[in-house]
Amino acid sequence: MSYIAKVPVGSHIYLYECEGYRDEGKVKSKRVIIGKIDDKTNLPVYKKEYIERMKASGKPIETNETELRFSINDVKESLVKEFGLTEMLDKLAKHFGLREALEVSNPKYSDEIFALAKHLVASGEPFMHCEEWLENVEISENIGSLSSQNISKILADISMADIERFYQEWAKKRSETEYLALDITSASSYSELIEDVEWGYNRDGEDLAQVNLCMLMGEVSRLPVYQTAYQGSLRDVRTLKTTLAKLDKISNGKKILVVMDKGFFSNKNIDELIAGDKKFVIAVPFSNSFAKNQVNDLKSSIDDFSNNIIVGGDSLRAIVRKCKWGKGFVHTHVYYNPIKAVADREKLYKKVADMLEKASVDPEKYLGNKEFGKYINIEQISEGYNVDVKKEAVLNANKHAGWLVIISNHAKNALETIKIYRSKDVVEKGFLKIKNSLDLARLRVHSDSAMQSKIFICFVSLVLLSHIHNVMVDNGLYKQYTLKQLMRVLSKRRVQTIGETRIEYPITKEQRDIYSAFGI
Repeated sequence: MSYIAKVPVGSHIYLYECEGYRDEGKVKSKRVIIGKIDDKTNLPVYKKEYIERMKASGKPIETNETELRFSINDVKESLVKEFGLTEMLDKLAKHFGLREALEVSNPKYSDEIFALAKHLVASGEPFMHCEEWLENVEISENIGSLSSQNISKILADISMADIERFYQEWAKKRSETEYLALDITSASSYSELIEDVEWGYNRDGEDLAQVNLCMLMGEVSRLPVYQTAYQGSLRDVRTLKTTLAKLDKISNGKKILVVMDKGFFSNKNIDELIAGDKKFVIAVPFSNSFAKNQVNDLKSSIDDFSNNIIVGGDSLRAIVRKCKWGKGFVHTHVYYNPIKAVADREKLYKKVADMLEKASVDPEKYLGNKEFGKYINIEQISEGYNVDVKKEAVLNANKHAGWLVIISNHAKNALETIKIYRSKDVVEKGFLKIKNSLDLARLRVHSDSAMQSKIFICFVSLVLLSHIHNVMVDNGLYKQYTLKQLMRVLSKRRVQTIGETRIEYPITKEQRDIYSAFGI
């Protein structure tokens, strides 16, 4: 009776067909090599002549039911690709409705858009490297070539109507009680062909023209909800009315609480928010007399234990007052953080002391320096230079240290309001992800339609990336991995396609634990 034996030879394991027989009363064995164990898949691969001989004899190959039978040539021509991360992105997108929103809004290019979005999440590389990435990764989308030329055509073909239709579908899937944090950042470009690329206040401090990206992110889901682009010369405060009008359209007028930083504050904006019955929470800058008056009124009475609240480990003093605003009223929340006030004062004093020392040693070097000129007076006199501190400037810079004034036409409770306001950092983190991980630090496109499409695909990527980040935070995974490390662990899960057969490599415990954290 014949059987198959596995024989280790060096670092390889070979397969032998063994058949026992008797020779002059002695039991002997005849061995013929028929294949080997594949080093990568740990599966048997057989010589073509052995497979054909077994077929001709009608005898089944002696193997476990789970083992597959291939020729050595089949294995040599097979493909091995990564699929662990892309498979997880597929399942996540299906779970929270992202894939459905793409298919409904843009059936023509939904597969290509999602493939490009996954490329950005997995690699963070520009679109021009997508085809190279696809050579090593298995994806579920039914797409053709994603060469640079074809990607450019796709970006040009996606219309603004398709993009806005997606945002409408996506908004339907967000929580009814979702707070929305609103913020703006800049994306720089060298292109002179994009109409919205203009010179303006560049938040990254780059000497380049830019477009402004305005984003709304949910404070409950911590996922992006809407994104739009404006001319690079526009300031935050001028974009609010247009953004909220667009949001009304995509959300079908659903009442939403919008949370904003002081960059969006102006008396006119508050008037319009109240008149339009928009629920809002917004910080008031101390360049505005309203905020200054609140601090002056409460400076002597706020630092009392009866006004104490604890938020995020910080001990704050808080007073809420109902104040008249135009034809309406706002709940005015005044906060004072004594520890931050002292820390800010000491930080400024140290900075000014360092400036004074440097300017005293070499006054000519810092003469005309704008930063030094804020606090240090450098005056040329006949004997040389007179260097001293602008005490009034230092006093004014510290006047509102530790203070924060927030107004709302909806939130009445001091503790709840500061929690809502502090949670707006989700949008700031979202912008960091876009620029650091999703190739939007530079636009790298040369037409308005391509720019809008690229920003849109980055938004789809940001939804995926934000969800991964949220799960990592909620499950404490950052104690073990960085975001890139986690994605690298999943990418190591591979699949081999031999002929028409798809073989998944065994899943590791580490990969299984990550999938479990994501509910997969």
